[in-house]
Amino acid sequence: MAKILSVVSKAGLARIVNPVAAALLRAKVTPNAVTVAGTVGVLAGSLGFATRGHMVIALVIVTVSCLTDMLDGSMARQLGVSNKFGALLDSTMDRVSDGAIFGSVAFWYASQGQLRECAAALLCLLTGQVVSYVKARAEGLGMTANVGLAERTERLILVGIGGLLFGFGVPHGMEAALWLLVLLSVITIGQRMSHVYRQARDIAAAESAAQGATGDGAGPAGDRVAR
Repeated sequence: MAKILSVVSKAGLARIVNPVAAALLRAKVTPNAVTVAGTVGVLAGSLGFATRGHMVIALVIVTVSCLTDMLDGSMARQLGVSNKFGALLDSTMDRVSDGAIFGSVAFWYASQGQLRECAAALLCLLTGQVVSYVKARAEGLGMTANVGLAERTERLILVGIGGLLFGFGVPHGMEAALWLLVLLSVITIGQRMSHVYRQARDIAAAESAAQGATGDGAGPAGDRVAR
């Protein structure tokens, strides 16, 4: 459901984001500048308000700032260029933003002596980083890991729902959202590891078959097959 909502919301927001992106490009603003500005906004919302328990205000600031993910992407597409440094910067800033969001929530709960909720936020931070790392490492090895229940968009949606529940005084609303996110993130890690394992197995099998076809596998093992 979260994936469906994210796709629908992106389609609707694109009508607003694309003209804004075009205007920024005409003003000579670069996609990288927008990426950094969005991260600064997330840091301001998280560290300035979430650490003080003002979750709804923090949520509004963080949500607006996170829209820069769509904005810088639209700018890059309109420029018609592919920038590897831009992709690296975007991914790095995403990790910084995630750390600020969940770290701030954990800090708030720790300051209130609510250690169980603090642990949930820290586990969200840990598992979210692992989810992203598995994908990045898989792509570095020439494979893909674009699967899983809780990708970054879904994680932000869930913590956003938790922030709203907290802001409107729903008992344990944020905690429930955090623990659900931990569960979904662990499942996502398993899904991505399994997906990469199958790819690695198929690649190894194809390489073994290719070596056998060219005679590279001759030797003791080949002798045993011959007998």
